[in-house]
Amino acid sequence: MKILVATEKPFAAAAVNGIRQIAEGAGHELVLLEKYTDKAQLLEAVADVDAMIVRSDKVTAEVVAAAPKLKIVVRAGAGFDNLDLPACTEKGVVAMNTPGQNSNAVAELAIAMMIFMSRNQFTPGTGMEVKGKKVGIQAYGNVGRLVAEKAKALGMEVMAFDPFVPAEKMVEEGVIPAESLEQMYEQCNFVSLHIPAIPATIGSINYNLISRMPKGGCVVNTARKEVINEPELVKVLEDRPDIKYVTDVAAAIQAELNEKFPKQVFATPKKMGAETAEANINAGLAAAQQICDYFATGCTKFQLNK
Repeated sequence: MKILVATEKPFAAAAVNGIRQIAEGAGHELVLLEKYTDKAQLLEAVADVDAMIVRSDKVTAEVVAAAPKLKIVVRAGAGFDNLDLPACTEKGVVAMNTPGQNSNAVAELAIAMMIFMSRNQFTPGTGMEVKGKKVGIQAYGNVGRLVAEKAKALGMEVMAFDPFVPAEKMVEEGVIPAESLEQMYEQCNFVSLHIPAIPATIGSINYNLISRMPKGGCVVNTARKEVINEPELVKVLEDRPDIKYVTDVAAAIQAELNEKFPKQVFATPKKMGAETAEANINAGLAAAQQICDYFATGCTKFQLNK
C-alpha cells in the first residue's frame, strides 16, 4: 500500500524516520509531501495513495474525492476538525486520530500559560502565584487529567466539569466535580479549556460564563478558537479589565484584541500545543502504526466515523 505523509508543517526528522521504518517494515511504500504551499499540490499527491497521515492539514471533501484509492486517513493528534468526516464516510474512508499522543505537551503549555499570565506576561509589575489558586478544567479527558495532575503538584485546587466523566472518578483523583459550568466559572481563578469544536460547543464560551469569574480570572484556551464567542469576549474584557484571556489558537479578531487589551490578552504566534519533539514523534509513530494495523488486521480502534 502507498502511504502519503502530507504536512504543510512537517514532522521532525526523527518522526519521519520512525514513520518510514514502521511503514516500510510492514511492506508499504511511504511518500512525503512537506511544506506544500498550494492545495493543488495536495490534490495531485493524493491521486494514487491508499492511506494518508496529516497534522493540521485540511482533508476536505475535495481532497477525499481526488483520492479514489484512499482507504484510511489518520490525523496525527487529538483534534480532528480538519477532517471532513461525512465526506470520508460517503467514500468509505476510515478516519482516525491519535488521542493521547500530544496530551502531555498541551497540558504543560496550559500550566505555563497560567504562570505567564499570573506574572503579567513577564513584564514589570507585581503578579501573583498560582499556588493556592483554583483551576477549573472544562473537559476532563486525556489533556484535562494531565493539567489536573500538574496543577495539584503546584499546590492548586482543581475543579472539573465533564458530563461524560462520573463525579466519583473525579473525586478518586482528587478533583472537585463541578455541578455546572456556571459554578465552575464562578469559583475558579483559571479555567482551562479542552473541549472540541463541535456544534454544541462552538461559540459556547461567552459573556455569561467568563463574566462570572472572580477578580483577576483567566481563561486558558489550548483547545480551538471556534469555541470562543469572540464578540462577547471583547465585551467582557471591556467590562472587566481584570479578566485575562490567553490562547494557543489566535482569534479571528486577534489583532483587535492585541490592540485593545494588550495587558489582558496573549496569543502564541502559532499553535504551540503539540510543538515538542516528544509529541511530534509520538503522534507520527502512532499514526503510522494505526495505518499498518488497519491494513494488517482491520483494526479500527481509533476510528472517528463509525
